[in-house]
Amino acid sequence: MTKFRTKLLIALITLIISVLVGLGILLGQLFKSYYLQSFNERLKIERNLVIIYMEEAGGVSAFNKQEVLKISKMLDVRVTITNPNGKILYDSKNPIVTDSGKLRRVIQEAIKKDPKTEDHLEEGDGFDLHYYWKPLIKNNQKEGYIFLSTKTEDLKQAFGQIWWILSISLFTALIVIIYLGIRITTKYTKPIEAATNVAMELAMGNYRARTPIDPSGETEMLAISINTLAENLQELVTVQEMQQDRLRALIENMGAGLLLIDSRGRINLVNKGYIDIFHVDPIDYLNKQYYEVIEHQEICDLVAVVFRTEQNVTRQLHIPFLIERRYFVVYGVPIIGTNHVWKGVLLVFHDITELKKLEQMRKDFVANVSHELKTPVTSIKGFAETLLDGAMENRETLEEFLSIILKESDRLQSLIQDLLELSKIEQHGFKLNVSEVNLTGLLEDTITLLAGKAQAKNISLEFFHKESAITIDGDVDRLKQVFLNLIGNAIAYTSNNGEVKIILLAHLGKVRVHVKDTGVGIEKSEIPRIFERFYRVDRARSRNSGGTGLGLAIVKHIVEAHHGHISVRSEVGVGSEFIIELHKKLS
Repeated sequence: MTKFRTKLLIALITLIISVLVGLGILLGQLFKSYYLQSFNERLKIERNLVIIYMEEAGGVSAFNKQEVLKISKMLDVRVTITNPNGKILYDSKNPIVTDSGKLRRVIQEAIKKDPKTEDHLEEGDGFDLHYYWKPLIKNNQKEGYIFLSTKTEDLKQAFGQIWWILSISLFTALIVIIYLGIRITTKYTKPIEAATNVAMELAMGNYRARTPIDPSGETEMLAISINTLAENLQELVTVQEMQQDRLRALIENMGAGLLLIDSRGRINLVNKGYIDIFHVDPIDYLNKQYYEVIEHQEICDLVAVVFRTEQNVTRQLHIPFLIERRYFVVYGVPIIGTNHVWKGVLLVFHDITELKKLEQMRKDFVANVSHELKTPVTSIKGFAETLLDGAMENRETLEEFLSIILKESDRLQSLIQDLLELSKIEQHGFKLNVSEVNLTGLLEDTITLLAGKAQAKNISLEFFHKESAITIDGDVDRLKQVFLNLIGNAIAYTSNNGEVKIILLAHLGKVRVHVKDTGVGIEKSEIPRIFERFYRVDRARSRNSGGTGLGLAIVKHIVEAHHGHISVRSEVGVGSEFIIELHKKLS
């Protein structure tokens, strides 16, 4: 903007200087012409005065030299009188008459050539001479000539003064004009400069920039328009940023994997959901061909189908991930812009693995419940029919069959009770009766209840603890149910003459209970499933021990309801160790 102001100022000054120089030359010529004309008129008048004097004095033959010299000095001119042939009779400058020099030449030219003009300008010798002459007429005849001459130094001096005055005036005017020009250009270009700076700020993305408004200036509308434009751009950018933030938040947190592929097959967008599902680095995906980076052929085939058909495609894919396989519902959507311009493909991945697991769990639960209920019911029905067919007449057979029916009824009742208990625990509104629980005393009571069962198998049942009282906040009845189940299982799955150890530890706000046995152990592949409903490591042994297959599932739910954690360590033929971790009550 400073360059613009400088160029404008230079252009104005150049124009003004040109006008002033032209005007000065014109005025100088006008003054020169006027002064020269005045000078010539004065000489003519002086010449006429001398002629009048000469005529009144009696002509050339009767003039008084002293009077002529006096008139010459008074008029500051040189007076020269000649006869009709040009011979000098008197010269006020040189009283002794000489016929040599320039004067003689001028006189001869004036007389011989008889020029129409009655003046002559002679230049040379460092100064100029101006001659005026006129013939003296007496009795209608030329009696002689009178020549008046004067130096033009005064005229040149006057011309010099005129040019000096014009130069000073023009220079002063130029200084004033430059000053006023700077003030005026600054006044008018400053708002434009401010508007230009604001426009540059807007172009660089600073939509908060504003230009000051001068109500008295001619650029008021320009400033208002620039500020209005800046406000509109700021509002649009704010709205756009809000929409982008919302869209980004929606894409990144939509709970599904999203992949955007352009019309050339290059991946343009990978959201957080896709990264979390497939554990990929977005740098390895962006701007790469989809078939070069997507490892699963089923996904590439789906993209190819969408490209080929330009139709929505939905598929359920079973994709392997390391040691597990996961289920996905994948939506392939073609992106078609205005005028049916092909933009690319959008892939959305919904992980339905948990739904599949729940569905399979439901099927397994129904099948297991049916199976577990069918066995005792079939047994009861069979023995009852046998008794009705006549076996009841035999006292021993009757007692044996009734004992079996009672045992199967107890088993059926236990199964139904466990199902009701598990259903109650899994309900949304399930609550614990929380109170202060002495975990040491609770474990001692539980061990006392199971001591007889351990003695029957000659199993050593030991309890190790360092503190006499370790308290937690929990439901005493539910915790007792947990320990009865775990210690009872340890005794049931431990062979005769084995060992079962219960260890209670407290450290840094945590309480851990270890139930360790020397039983049959569990295969590593089966450990992740032992807390499932009706899952048994040894089904025949479990039934013989009276287990329903729901005990560990109930244990897991109760521990998690106490915000605790349960884990298992086991080795086949060596034994198993169940570890429960709970929060210690802070004193």
